[in-house]
Amino acid sequence: MIASPVAHDPASEIFSLNPDLDVPALAKAYARDGRIEIRDLLSAGGADRLRSHLLDRRDWTIVMNAGDRVWEMAEPALAELTGDQRRTLDDKLYRSAGRGFQYRFRTIRIDDDRARRGGSLLDRFADFMNGAAMLDLLNRVTDTDIDFVDAQATRYEQGDFLTAHDDAVEGKHRHAAYVFGLSPDWRPEAGGLLLFHGDDGQIDGGFTPAFGALRLFRVPTLHSVSFVSPIASSGRLSITGWLRRTAGQD
Repeated sequence: MIASPVAHDPASEIFSLNPDLDVPALAKAYARDGRIEIRDLLSAGGADRLRSHLLDRRDWTIVMNAGDRVWEMAEPALAELTGDQRRTLDDKLYRSAGRGFQYRFRTIRIDDDRARRGGSLLDRFADFMNGAAMLDLLNRVTDTDIDFVDAQATRYEQGDFLTAHDDAVEGKHRHAAYVFGLSPDWRPEAGGLLLFHGDDGQIDGGFTPAFGALRLFRVPTLHSVSFVSPIASSGRLSITGWLRRTAGQD
């Protein structure tokens, strides 16, 4: 059972919602399109502090898959590979990506249970996402009745990607997905774009990484994150996750 929000939320002392958000307009756009961008989600300062915190973290894990199996590697271990080993790994990933579902990116996971989290700024942002004010906003915008939000920090470096999938996983009770962007001044040609796929196999819109913007979209929605190009001068940094219902509450 996920710990419910408490009356006093210490995360609100660091993170707070932008009071100028036009919630009815956002809800109308989400109902029409099934996805929405909420620019400047937070009041000033919170996103800057969170980005700085994540750039200082040294506990990133590289995740990739081989079919249904998930492989994890501590980030320093990648630097220890020889040039030939790195090329072999890249070749296997890219060949697999040409045939089906494949990904590679960096992550710092956050426990779903608030009681088991630590006190880092990342943990406090997860607490904020599960606070009463944020849950109310998300439910009003998406016209759902979710009761918790899961979260992980993600970082896509040069050569990282995520091929097309729809986020629908049995038993996860996901109603919508989100990406909270922490990448300022990102160039679209650097890749790392959140792309939506139409039924005809063509791209049906998308979002360039942006700083302080929350992107929401319905589950299931077929989408991908495009290959991060060698011209990217920094990693594509964000907090991602899903708006969910506790099992048995749907």
